[in-house]
Amino acid sequence: MIHRRYALGLLAAATLLPARGFANVSYQRNEFRSDLAKRFFDLGTEGTFVGYKVDDYLVIASDKIRSGEDRLPASTFKVPNSLIALETGVVADPDKDVFKWDGVTRSIEAWNGDHTLRSAIAASAVPVYQEIARRIGTERMQKYVGLLEYGNRNIGGGIDQFWLTGDMRIDPVQQVDFLDRLRRGALPVSKRSQELVRDILPVVKAGDSVIRYKTGLLGAERGQPSLGWVVGWAEKGPQHTVFAMNMDCKTPEHIPARLTATQQCLADIGAI
Repeated sequence: MIHRRYALGLLAAATLLPARGFANVSYQRNEFRSDLAKRFFDLGTEGTFVGYKVDDYLVIASDKIRSGEDRLPASTFKVPNSLIALETGVVADPDKDVFKWDGVTRSIEAWNGDHTLRSAIAASAVPVYQEIARRIGTERMQKYVGLLEYGNRNIGGGIDQFWLTGDMRIDPVQQVDFLDRLRRGALPVSKRSQELVRDILPVVKAGDSVIRYKTGLLGAERGQPSLGWVVGWAEKGPQHTVFAMNMDCKTPEHIPARLTATQQCLADIGAI
């Protein structure tokens, strides 16, 4: 039996491509598309896009360097955090378990209220997920981050801060690998937890495609955004493309442009 992480070739120096769980697939194809980088140039910033066209076994990247550079995951960590919350029983039902607002008024209005897991991931409510992480605790969090093989697996820097200001790092290729395993239900946690997380992910329609995604934005709560993420997968009928994008957010206009740029890149590679 071939191990899931058999050699698949390099996307960047010492960076493994997303793994496929099929024994009859030896290597994936890689393609670099410098035209994708123009999407970031047109916005007056820098960024990277990695798309994995599942049915073609093809990984397309906008560059050979930033696509393999690891960074803080910011609120994209809400995806594994949700999985771990469900798996540990910290959340039993994503629609019924309520996290009460702590009464602290924050600059992002959507955070100032009670939330379920579903509404919290939609609002990207950092305080809710910080409370979830505290309830999970350091020992269980470390265990499941390791089981999920998420990023560098380092939760140093505080149980409710490690994905925001701490030691956790993940690169776009690792994001794609993790999300592809979630999409396929191949993570080492229960099928129920994976199904529920897939169901609560925000959804947007683009052309003939449905995009399930999660954003991330460093510094949002302080009003000083610096790095933006969009990760997820696009479903165009039976064809799926898993993707990860990050870009430097230098102006307020770059915040909504994250999703626009992602959709443009997906369109460029025929995923929507």
